[in-house]
Amino acid sequence: MPVARLPLDEQLTALRTTLSRNETLLEILERTAALGLPNWYLTAGCLFQTIWNTVTDRPPTHGIKDYDVFYHDATDLSWEAEDKVIRAGREAYAGLPAEVEIRNEARVHLWYEEKFGTPCPPYDSVEAAIDSFAATTCCLAVRLKEDGSWRVYAPHGLSDVFGLVVRPNPVLAPREVYETKTARWRETWPELTVLPWPTPAAT
Repeated sequence: MPVARLPLDEQLTALRTTLSRNETLLEILERTAALGLPNWYLTAGCLFQTIWNTVTDRPPTHGIKDYDVFYHDATDLSWEAEDKVIRAGREAYAGLPAEVEIRNEARVHLWYEEKFGTPCPPYDSVEAAIDSFAATTCCLAVRLKEDGSWRVYAPHGLSDVFGLVVRPNPVLAPREVYETKTARWRETWPELTVLPWPTPAAT
């Protein structure tokens, strides 16, 4: 039976088994845990694209551009504080065959409007930031807990990501962001079913 149709507890088991095929991803989880960042997660493309690769019988790291580590620290919103963490991460991830980007999600509202043309309210957690991804399918994150088990954040479940369905999430990101990303993903994973951005109802 396809993973997308399994009960949720079995999907979670399949998630860990699938992501564990990506050895770089596992190493980044280990090294990030050692940094002691507040409310951190490994998230975005490296996760759902590892799953797409597994479902479509591609190598686990195929098409993965980078690995995103989000954390949330509202105690110091200066660029200098975030840059200090970024530099610590650069040392921690040295030698890995991948680019790792660390970002403090408590600072996103300071630069989001200039980059994307729409204001972004301050996030009170990494989970809130993930909730605003352009596609619900991409709202997925994992981190290692102190006992070595995984904490998984997947507010929209796992069926779409295992079913190769990309569903829009029109809560913050502009339509152009969704359509640009999905066009790029389709070039690498043509098996994807990309659902259209919703259009306003006629009045």
